[in-house]
Amino acid sequence: RLGGTCRVCLLTNPSIFPFSLCVPLCQVQWLLDNYETAEGVSLPRSTLYCHYLLHCQEQKLEPVNAASFGKLIRSVFMGLRTRRLGTRGNSKYHYYGLRIKACSSLIRLMEDQQHLAMRQQPFSQKQRMKPVQKVEGMTNGMAAGSGQQQQQQGAGLSDISAQVQQYQQFLDASRTLPEFPDLDLQGKALPEGIELEHIKSFQLLYREHCEAILDVTINLQFTLVETLWKTFWRFEESQSGDTGTLAVHDESEKRLPKDCLVILCKYDPVLRWSRDCDNTLYQGLVEILIPDVLRPIPSALTQAIRNFAKSLESWLTNAMMNIPEEMVRIKVTSASSFAQTLRRYTSLNHLAQAARAVLQNTAQINQMLSDLNRVDFANVQEQASWVCRCEDRVVQQLEQDFKLTLQQQNSLEQWAAWLDGVVSQVLKPYQASAAFPKAAKLFLLKWSFYSSMVIRDLTLRSAASFGSFHLIRLLYDEYMYYLIEHRVAQAKGETPIAVMGEFASLGRSLNPLDPDKGNYHPCCLIQSTWQPDIKLLIEDCPIPDQSLPLTHLWRSESIGGRG
Repeated sequence: RLGGTCRVCLLTNPSIFPFSLCVPLCQVQWLLDNYETAEGVSLPRSTLYCHYLLHCQEQKLEPVNAASFGKLIRSVFMGLRTRRLGTRGNSKYHYYGLRIKACSSLIRLMEDQQHLAMRQQPFSQKQRMKPVQKVEGMTNGMAAGSGQQQQQQGAGLSDISAQVQQYQQFLDASRTLPEFPDLDLQGKALPEGIELEHIKSFQLLYREHCEAILDVTINLQFTLVETLWKTFWRFEESQSGDTGTLAVHDESEKRLPKDCLVILCKYDPVLRWSRDCDNTLYQGLVEILIPDVLRPIPSALTQAIRNFAKSLESWLTNAMMNIPEEMVRIKVTSASSFAQTLRRYTSLNHLAQAARAVLQNTAQINQMLSDLNRVDFANVQEQASWVCRCEDRVVQQLEQDFKLTLQQQNSLEQWAAWLDGVVSQVLKPYQASAAFPKAAKLFLLKWSFYSSMVIRDLTLRSAASFGSFHLIRLLYDEYMYYLIEHRVAQAKGETPIAVMGEFASLGRSLNPLDPDKGNYHPCCLIQSTWQPDIKLLIEDCPIPDQSLPLTHLWRSESIGGRG
């Protein structure tokens, strides 16, 4: 008996258990076989759902969404209460009065995780849980079915979820999903057939959906992201005609009918809100997967993240096959920005580890110093100043600081601090100014131009340490981009993902204009012209009205350098 109801009655009588009509009985039986009610215990709501997703993936079943699964749990285990437990800012919803059975394979696989055992003790005996593994069940659920899972991974997507505990130390699994902004209707009339309750239902479903994505990502269950997308957007294989698939979305239909979902996907306030929520979610995922771009990351984890990034856009477009183009465009732009950020950060991390070996090699450092002292910096400055008009004093100071830092054989982290100091020094006059984003990106162009001039000089001199300098230059340029990206985002009060998303959107529309009101764009370098109104590492100087394109400037410098 369960909650006063016989199990047979629970599974067969629709008046007592209406979910029997839309959820396979084997899923209900799986819940009864693995969980039980008990006093004084609790279990994270996200843990149960992650276990369930893994079970469905292993058994090739269509899962219900998180909201429908919650109703399923309450129907199977009568009288459950929900409590929000945890420290302020790091709390999560728990089912109070539910635990994993002692004979369940789930508990056997989690015996080595002490923090889960603490969660299943009475509250009087619990200690504060270490925020290392946010969703415990994912680790162990994969261990049982990882072989089958790997066979199902498409496009060479590596599955490292079975070793999530091994890689957990490289993640920041303590992060939770920040609160989403309010949905501002901006006085616009609701679409025909839409009420405020529909919008509230969409917001709630979307929040639950994003929390589920965060949970599976923390546990490196990347392929489950596609499953979650398909579930939320009511993806249906039209050619299959499977009535079971249609039944899965029955509960979602009750909360938000699909025709209302489709209408909302064309409503501007909902589109903007969804974009802002995605930017918040994806920024959190980046900070979870790559909390420190300079810290060494195992190659297997790096490759898994890169493969994940490679698959994101195709997964999303496939899941949103029958969703209006307006919403698809918004979603794909944010996902593309997220994927690009993951690729750039993993590449930056790879460069950092290669450069670390160079910076720790005394012989290479001495050779680099010898070659650098032979560079004609006066000639470099003379040519570069025609384009940038940078102050000689500032350039000379940066040259001396660079040589001194190199001579001291500083660590990579010390170099990073030096680069950060350079950015702070240069952009200090533009703090709290509307010109800050434009000035920051212009500095990035000038930095890249100067470094290319130095590399050119080393190349023409056949410097023995050219390879080392080339590697260092690639790293420093990439890290400067990283710093500028974050400074611009901070100045605009947005996330770096949102800032990059603006440019991704511009690229998709083939519009070269900079959203910061300049008519150049770092990503459209060849088509750009320099602007005369920014003072940055430079003194204001007259520039002809008809500025030469950068391609012309670059060609002139390359030809007219050494004669």
